[in-house]
Amino acid sequence: MPPLPPSPRTLVLGATGFLGRWLVLELLTRGEPVAAAVRGVGRDTELRRWLRTHGADDTALTTVAADLTHPGLGLSPEDDARLTEVRDVHNLAARYQFGLTRAQAEPANVHGALHALHWSATRPRLRRLVHLSGYRVGRDPQPLYPPSPRATTAAYACLGAYEASKLLGDAAVRVTAPRLGVPLTTVNPSSVIGHSRTGEAGQYLGLAQLVRQLHRGRLPLLPGTRRTFLPVVTVDHLARFLAAVPAHDSATTPAPDGSALMAHTVLDPATPVLPDLIALIAAHLGVRPPRGLVPVAIVRRLPRALTGADPETLGFLSEDRYDTTSADRLATAAGLVHPPLAPALRRWADRLVAEDFGAPSR
Repeated sequence: MPPLPPSPRTLVLGATGFLGRWLVLELLTRGEPVAAAVRGVGRDTELRRWLRTHGADDTALTTVAADLTHPGLGLSPEDDARLTEVRDVHNLAARYQFGLTRAQAEPANVHGALHALHWSATRPRLRRLVHLSGYRVGRDPQPLYPPSPRATTAAYACLGAYEASKLLGDAAVRVTAPRLGVPLTTVNPSSVIGHSRTGEAGQYLGLAQLVRQLHRGRLPLLPGTRRTFLPVVTVDHLARFLAAVPAHDSATTPAPDGSALMAHTVLDPATPVLPDLIALIAAHLGVRPPRGLVPVAIVRRLPRALTGADPETLGFLSEDRYDTTSADRLATAAGLVHPPLAPALRRWADRLVAEDFGAPSR
């Protein structure tokens, strides 16, 4: 009978997802005993196989069956007891998909965020809850939760179910964590691309959709302006950053109001403006770049069959710039440096093409 793994000190929710598995890999590589929350038959075996093919020793990995949409994370009493020593909780679980309805997005992205927070409050050794928030989310210094039913309905109608639910989930945890006495960090990553050395991604939404249109000759005009900025970050850098958050933020002096809330926006400052980024990838793939630019407001009014653009993705195209001061400070303290971006973009593009942008195998 194989020996039992050590008591996990970190729980990763969303461990079988795109970001979650890279974080589990990073933590195991650091020698951290990890618990991975899995949902669905065979996901435990799939995760362990992926970790082993990426060089990880999974003997320090514990897996528990969990469902974020249920109070208490849907854990059995036995699994809950196995997680008594957990001090760090990473909630990377979310339903990331465009075209969702509110009923599909809200259980995981809003209610699930609160379930993770309330469960974290029950851990006697809790050091920090890290909540992976959404891109362009969490910029309100004084979030309101719960909003009025009218405001909630308006948010879903204006933003789409995915973005609205991430916005509400972010506000929910930021408002509720101080009431529960839970030290909280929200991390807002930019568009996440593949591994800096291998290009491996496993996610084909967002910017990857633009690359797919480009590769297939279906991007004659690029939505946006010459100043449109869609920053990126490699998945390996983000995983290292997330792994470093609990120790560094727990050592940070609390805010003047006594709260233990921290927030970090993570992006690679070397990201070029979107037209230049797309031109770089086009040159590498040997395809024609877009012939010009078209304002996002016009694209919104055109039929999707003509533009090929998902309406929900257009809200991510902006000229805004972002304050990364706190993330830069943490990265410096943790000795983290972004890998060279241009080679990473090229490797990611190659991998997307090789994987046919996630098309099902035939």
